Amino acid sequence: MTDFPSFPPGFVFGAATAAYQIEGAAQEDGRGPSIWDTYCRTPGLVANGDSGDVACDHYHRYPQDVALLRELGVDSYRFSIAWPRIVPAGSGPVNPKGLDFYSRLVDELLAAGIEPAATLYHWDLPQALEDRGGWRTRETAERFGEYAAVVAGHLSDRVPRWITLNEPWCSAFLGYSVGRHAPGAREGRGALAAAHHLLVGHGLAVQALRAAGVREAGITLNLDRILPATGSPADRSAVTRADTLHNLVWTEPILAGRYPAAEEETWGGLITGQDFRRDGDLELISQPLDFMGINYYRPLVVADAPHRESDPTLRVATDNRYEEVRLPGVRHTAMGWPVAPGTFTDLLVALKERYGEALPPVHITENGSAEDDEVSADGAVHDSDRVAYLRDHLTALRAAMDAGVDVRGYYVWSLLDNFEWAFGYDKRFGIVRVDYATQRRTPKDSYHWYRAMIAAQRP
Repeated sequence: MTDFPSFPPGFVFGAATAAYQIEGAAQEDGRGPSIWDTYCRTPGLVANGDSGDVACDHYHRYPQDVALLRELGVDSYRFSIAWPRIVPAGSGPVNPKGLDFYSRLVDELLAAGIEPAATLYHWDLPQALEDRGGWRTRETAERFGEYAAVVAGHLSDRVPRWITLNEPWCSAFLGYSVGRHAPGAREGRGALAAAHHLLVGHGLAVQALRAAGVREAGITLNLDRILPATGSPADRSAVTRADTLHNLVWTEPILAGRYPAAEEETWGGLITGQDFRRDGDLELISQPLDFMGINYYRPLVVADAPHRESDPTLRVATDNRYEEVRLPGVRHTAMGWPVAPGTFTDLLVALKERYGEALPPVHITENGSAEDDEVSADGAVHDSDRVAYLRDHLTALRAAMDAGVDVRGYYVWSLLDNFEWAFGYDKRFGIVRVDYATQRRTPKDSYHWYRAMIAAQRP
């Protein structure tokens, strides 16, 4: 079909999920509580009082979900491992039943001809570590390195691709600055300390993965293409601050071994007076990677604005003297995010231009859209907006590759409708619909489109 973009031989097509969003079985087989269990039980924080207690019941239904992946024709499945299933208290005794679950999942994938890709941390920090300070403290980074060694030692013989952290921006700033994610903190210095210790944890995890002999180690960042609302100097300065907060706080230490040039302009005394960085941290954080995972959903348009928080210690919030502005003239998804596929190309090309040979091969580890799906009388699920979104973003990805960006793979987000964090079950990203009352899975039109697109790439 002519509307399928084409990709080179060996390009990896996959689908992605995350543990807390799909597994359920939150109190089974020795799993300890996570910060998301606690957050969901705090009234008013999650839509409808939802939680991941049951979610998609993947813990019990994983063979059915692997069968969906096999029928889809993907090369790889990206899943995350729940730290509280493996080390329920964050440190100390290891839970063998947790390791056994992921071992069974990996074996099921391999039997289906699907390559496993494991994410070590997709936001479900053991509550016991948060009680001791969470990512604000270096201890959590050290415990993360130990946990990585346990998991890699158990699974590295069968899992070739490993991701240390998923979207640390969300963990640090949504979690510790504006409180829209677990643990729900509203802090300034604490959020910056969390960002740094996440990077330290990444570095320690990479060392543990290397020691276990894994084939590929990387990290996943949710990078944003940031645009000014106008051409005014004030709005361009707002872009600099937003770029520092969203992107450069991660890419500069990881890829260039330095801290962002505009960090003092962005955070002022919160960063100049910091006491959480140590000599040798940049060397640890900037170890060479085998790939860079990038999650991309939409551009961010910003305008200059005064900081609205009266307490100056909170000046790290995402309204850090800028405000997000709606992009005119484009469709917006059910999340309210603008659909502008060309910005996907622009982001990848700009990343290559900035870092050159320091940028390792790229995997797009998440891309997709939440839409208001139409369920017909016969039970079929029609999601033409999602089909268009995927087609246009894959076309934009191919354009970035044609411009010289070394992209090796693409994972659609998400295989299943699932628990969408503070939105509960109100937002649906899946290419497979989940009826949460019955746990029935129904492939959507987008599933069939993606299956045909993958098949069209085969010789």
